[in-house]
Amino acid sequence: MEFNVKTLEGKDAGKVSLSDAIFGLDPREDILARMVRYQLAKKQQGSHQTLTRGEVSRTGSKMYKQKGTGRARHHSARAPQFRGGGKAHGPVSRSHAHDLPKKVRALALRHALSAKLKSEDLIVIDNLVAAEAKTKGLVGTFASLGLTNALFIGGAELDGNFKLAAQNIPNVDVLPVQGINVYDILRRGKLVLSKAAVEALEERFK
Repeated sequence: MEFNVKTLEGKDAGKVSLSDAIFGLDPREDILARMVRYQLAKKQQGSHQTLTRGEVSRTGSKMYKQKGTGRARHHSARAPQFRGGGKAHGPVSRSHAHDLPKKVRALALRHALSAKLKSEDLIVIDNLVAAEAKTKGLVGTFASLGLTNALFIGGAELDGNFKLAAQNIPNVDVLPVQGINVYDILRRGKLVLSKAAVEALEERFK
């Protein structure tokens, strides 16, 4: 399909051909949800941990004699039922990551791109280049395009000035095309692709 290309100043810069196999799918929420869950689980630190009865710093001697006190039989004060004792079956440091087939991950990315096109939240810019690394100038440029919440995907190499100028703008992310992912696409309102990014995606899914 043919799609209009704009410049950062909002002017027309011709058209680009978008593949129906990448941008023309009927988005499936279940595949997108699986991919987002996969990404967030992989991102989770999993550094939570409690001390077991073998790790708490308390005496290991018997609390009181076995018989004659009329009380229950106990041994160590490290047992979970006592204050200051270890935690029974508490969380331990672990990875929360789980497997997701490579083909499903690739399909999820295509569905995310198709979802943005279908909701008219996709913009193609001819080149993501800034003349100088000035955030103020870029804010005005984005305002003229109506971009307040957006993900910008450039080519394999990002323009240094554009990246520096955009990094302090709230709700704006800038990534090279190799860093494109489903979670970042869905969490931002608009998806802005450079022509180089479109060509790279076409080549990737050829």
